[in-house]
Amino acid sequence: MTHVVATPPLTEIPVAGSSQTFPVRRVYCVGRNYVEHAKEMGFTGREPPFFFMKPADAVMVVPEGATGEMPYPTRTADLHHEIELVAAIGTGGRNIAAAEAHNHVFGYAIGLDMTRRDLQGEAKKQGRPWEVGKAFDHSGPIGPIHRASETGHYVKGAISLEVNGAPRQGSDISLLIWNVAETIEHLSTLFELQPGDLIYTGTPEGVAAVSRGDLLVGRVEGLGELRVRLV
Repeated sequence: MTHVVATPPLTEIPVAGSSQTFPVRRVYCVGRNYVEHAKEMGFTGREPPFFFMKPADAVMVVPEGATGEMPYPTRTADLHHEIELVAAIGTGGRNIAAAEAHNHVFGYAIGLDMTRRDLQGEAKKQGRPWEVGKAFDHSGPIGPIHRASETGHYVKGAISLEVNGAPRQGSDISLLIWNVAETIEHLSTLFELQPGDLIYTGTPEGVAAVSRGDLLVGRVEGLGELRVRLV
């Protein structure tokens, strides 16, 4: 049997320190998962976690040591950066208990959830889905995946972003409202997680607009840095 159109290319993320790659199946993102970011977006308290998705081909892979070039997206005048810890699922399942969740994580990476904030804001006002604000082409830059067996599992660690050398975002993973294990527990009650899934775990405070030519440098303790220039 043959396909009637060419098979879409598989999105693959390099695994740090090896020639292997991590094939991407789905991309889940957690909204408002740091207290101070929730406040700056107009919310308070520990609300139940909520999720949105990006298509796998929105992931923009940036090899270790490289600077990725992200095209400034169309139809926006307010593109925002959101630095995040990304968990890569290696073993799937449903109704995964938080106490067992780390056993399902293959590794971790640095990611950016780039957001057309003006389009997202308009969608929110009209009670419409967020895809135009969150799921556009190249909206999920990501660095290499580091094996959890080498980094350990993230319950704390510095996370930060600089734009053109100036600090923009800075926090600690210990300040996640729903930590990685709790997030997996909740998400696995809604979807059956599978190997190849990515979970963008949320962004700290300090999100702001960026422009063409800006250089974004994101860091998570133990994972190196992610460098992206807007072109």
